[in-house]
Amino acid sequence: MIGGGLAGCEAAWQAANGGAEVILYEMRPAKRTPAHKTDAFGELVCSNSLKTEQESSAPWLLKQECRRLHSLLMRAAAVARVPGGHALTVDREVFSQEISKAIESHPHIKIRREEVTAISSEAITIVATGPLTSDTLAEEIGRITGSERLYFYDSISPIVSADSIDMTVAFRASRYGKSLDGGDDYINCPFTKEQYEAFITALLEASHYEPHIPEDKTPYFESCLPVEEIARRGRETLRFGPMKPMGLEDPKSSRRPYAVVQLRQENQRADSYNLVGFQNHMKFADQARVLRLIPGLEQAEFIRFGQMHRNTYINSPSLLRPTLQLKSDPNIFFAGQISGVEGYAESIATGLLAGRNGAALARGDGVEIFPRATALGSLTHYVTNADADHYQPANITFDLLPALGEEDRKRFRHDKKARHAEVCRRAMAAMDEMLSVPVGA
Repeated sequence: MIGGGLAGCEAAWQAANGGAEVILYEMRPAKRTPAHKTDAFGELVCSNSLKTEQESSAPWLLKQECRRLHSLLMRAAAVARVPGGHALTVDREVFSQEISKAIESHPHIKIRREEVTAISSEAITIVATGPLTSDTLAEEIGRITGSERLYFYDSISPIVSADSIDMTVAFRASRYGKSLDGGDDYINCPFTKEQYEAFITALLEASHYEPHIPEDKTPYFESCLPVEEIARRGRETLRFGPMKPMGLEDPKSSRRPYAVVQLRQENQRADSYNLVGFQNHMKFADQARVLRLIPGLEQAEFIRFGQMHRNTYINSPSLLRPTLQLKSDPNIFFAGQISGVEGYAESIATGLLAGRNGAALARGDGVEIFPRATALGSLTHYVTNADADHYQPANITFDLLPALGEEDRKRFRHDKKARHAEVCRRAMAAMDEMLSVPVGA
């Protein structure tokens, strides 16, 4: 097992519980990455949100399937949960601690803190090195896959100290009052039109770090664009994206703000908050100046500035089977972001599948292909069947799952929630049917 991130830890846990003897390689602290801050397993380097827990949504379905399959990381997320509206948000430190304790205490997992630079097909190997795969290993992956590595650039959001937020300006609320426990989970920084216009001007004029890559155009991932890139698409674009004011009312004015920046709790101590959707790659001095134009953050103390880092992934449709095995070598699996998925839950899910299949291969049993009706089956179907010439990593969405038949589409034509609930019902039924069949049957 190569990599101690989300996919690697989940894969190691599943493989060990499936009867395999696992050696888990993690290069930290022997070799650092540009984004990690600790040596802990399962460290979250971007957001602290595993997305929505709203019932009958696609992200909820994927997480429910992982729970059904006894996911270690879903269990850790439940222990580390902090308020986040209808999202599953976690305390990063507690989350990593829970994962690390489980991995380090497992009798069938051995840990080696060293960089892997070569991959052999003599042993069953799961590559889950994530978006920050070392240059040496990336070259090795290029060698065994027979293709050039692909990459895009991703950004991470800033974090501010809670006691530096001016609560005489900001206010607490969740959009439309939605929260898993009925609380006002977010701190909201409201803008007038004049404040918004000044902020956009400063944002567009700020200097930023240039990516050191050979392409003429930086291949950003569309679902995680830096705020500067969004603003360049039009001055009003942010008001319909991460700064949308819908579902919020400022109690001081009893009116909806012109725009808003939401802050989400980072840890269970509630002493730090991240700026939701505010990933960026501005130079730190300009970043501090621009972000302190946000109402309520005039005196903000930054625990972490936004940054941009390289994400590495393979062209999975041309390389992987639906079991996440290499077509050219079934002893080698890929899982997590390097396999071409985007998102925490998606990385966990592919790690879970690779770990189960790695253990099955070690036992001499048949490997699993999850039913197409399930979220996990649909995610791996996309990863291994998308257009290889225009491939880009994907989050789980209902678009990836099979559409309902014509009769059901007519039946649920005017009820989107009922339509999605039916897709989820069928997914869980398909999962239960697959798990009721003995392995190898």
